[in-house]
Amino acid sequence: MARLEGKVALVTGAGPNIGSGLAYGLAMHGAKVACNDLSPEAAEKAAERIRADGGEAMALPGDVTNEEEVKAYVRKVEDEWGKIDILVNNAAILGGRGVLVYDYDAYERQVRVITSGNFLNTKYVAHSMIERGIRGSIICTLSTAAWSGTGSVGYCTGKGGIVNFIRSCAVELAQYGIRVNGFTPIATQPDNPEIVEQWNARQAQATGGARQLFTPMGRQPTPTDYVPAVVFLASDESLMISGIDIKIDGAASSKHWRWVGPDIEEPQPISVWGL
Repeated sequence: MARLEGKVALVTGAGPNIGSGLAYGLAMHGAKVACNDLSPEAAEKAAERIRADGGEAMALPGDVTNEEEVKAYVRKVEDEWGKIDILVNNAAILGGRGVLVYDYDAYERQVRVITSGNFLNTKYVAHSMIERGIRGSIICTLSTAAWSGTGSVGYCTGKGGIVNFIRSCAVELAQYGIRVNGFTPIATQPDNPEIVEQWNARQAQATGGARQLFTPMGRQPTPTDYVPAVVFLASDESLMISGIDIKIDGAASSKHWRWVGPDIEEPQPISVWGL
């Protein structure tokens, strides 16, 4: 029996890379999956990818920051499949700029999609779970940008805020048996066949063909690398796990800023003042 057999999942931001990969992975482990995205086309493609391999999925377009739209698509899943057992809060706006140059409207929209998107979907899915007596699982996609600074003040602000959002909701919803956890990805190499070729070409053009190492493990993870941890958090195997983060970043978050890599031939002297 599949680990998520009989469960219903809602994945927000089910675009072609991480979101689609998580939705696909949950479906391949037996869940029915509702694929949300602001783009109706992206939502439908995520659902089609699942159906093409024998899974059950629906496209669920909608804006995660619009309360009425969130309530409407949560209700649609309830009407179609009777419940929601799993919520994956994945919707976000990538990129951005630093505090000195970022346009306020763009900053505000980016932070709102991340923070309000998590808030509204968690609120209405949690109500749905409580009404039906479901001891469900809510999983929030974090980022290495939640734990360290990057060039995008909006992205870092939003993802950093979700770290404590997870803790707050985990404590509040524990009385209902609802778990709230997060996982931390890093820059992610696509493995969705629809976009791999396009991604590789764009990366080669941006780097001049040079190999980029984003993690001490020597490669970027793919969405498939995230699926086992997300399935574990979504399944009944994690009934007493709440309020945590699982980092799936090839040890990137553990790397000291002075660490260069294993290719150094001679140990680098470090003065006591540099420690």
